[in-house]
Order: sequence, then C-alpha cells, then structure tokens
Amino acid sequence: MDTGDQDLAKSAAQGDAASFKALLERHYETVYAVAYRYSGQREDAEDIAQDVCLSLATKLRSYRGEARFKTWLYRITVNAARDLHRKRAASGRLNETYAELTDLARGEAAQTATEIAWLYECLDRLAEPTRETAVLVLAEGMSHKQAAEVLEVKESTVSWRMHKLKKQLKAFAEEEAQA
Repeated sequence: MDTGDQDLAKSAAQGDAASFKALLERHYETVYAVAYRYSGQREDAEDIAQDVCLSLATKLRSYRGEARFKTWLYRITVNAARDLHRKRAASGRLNETYAELTDLARGEAAQTATEIAWLYECLDRLAEPTRETAVLVLAEGMSHKQAAEVLEVKESTVSWRMHKLKKQLKAFAEEEAQA
C-alpha cells in the first residue's frame, strides 16, 4: 500500500531520508512543470525546481498538513518562481527570450510555434498575479478553487484575474493586428 503524502511529509520532517526521497520522486515532475510553465525556459525551470528541492527539507518542518501536500508544494513552487522572476527583473533581464519554444513546439506546425511564442510574450507583459493565475489554471488545468488555494486568494479573485486575462489577450491581439 502506498504511503500518503501527508505521512511521508511528516516522516521526512522528522529526518527520514527515504520519505524525503519518495516525496521528491513523486512530485519532482509537477514542480518542474509548474516552474517551466511559469518561466518558459528550461534552465530557469531547472533552477526553480532545484531551489524547491533544496529548500524542501527545511520547509517540511513548517508543513502542518492544513492543506493537501500537493497544494502546499504548488505554493512553494510558485513562490520560488516568483522569486526568480523578481531577481531577473531586478537585474535587468526581465525580457529574456524564450529559447525553449522549440521543445514545446516539437513535432507541431510552425503556426503553433508562432502562437506559443506570442502567448509567452503576452504572459511576460502581464502583471505577476495574473501570470501566476494563468499558469495554474490554463497550463496546470487547475480549477479556480484549486488555484485560489495555491495562491492563497479568494476563488472570485482567480475568476476575476482570468476575466482580466481574456481582455488583456484580446487587447494584445488587437495591438498586433494594428501594427
């Protein structure tokens, strides 16, 4: 029988290396995927995932089990992605190109790659809360309620951000059409 995340987290927080390893193996792909979708670059996603994994041993001591482990881990990952984004913005590298679009578009038509590139450019132009919400709802397929739990906001805030996102994407498309 599989040991649940809550039990593994409790054991890992008490120093059980096997439990810690099991948690990492179970959730690394999710951490990396969220980081990649947030950053749009493989290198940044690897950095974020590594930061999350390294800090997890310490952070597990503060995990109280009030939220599902996976929700708690999403929060840590989003915060790590946010921190990296802030560091990059502070150092003047906010508008780095998304070199890994080729990986995303592998095997797909050039039009799809163009659309993905456009979407990442648009995401880069959005305010941070809207971008985080878009990554969780659109890329991770979370419900508004789940995203609200991860972001620690009301569900109505997530719904409002998604409404705002649609309006902003439409405005970006209209700007591009006029250019």
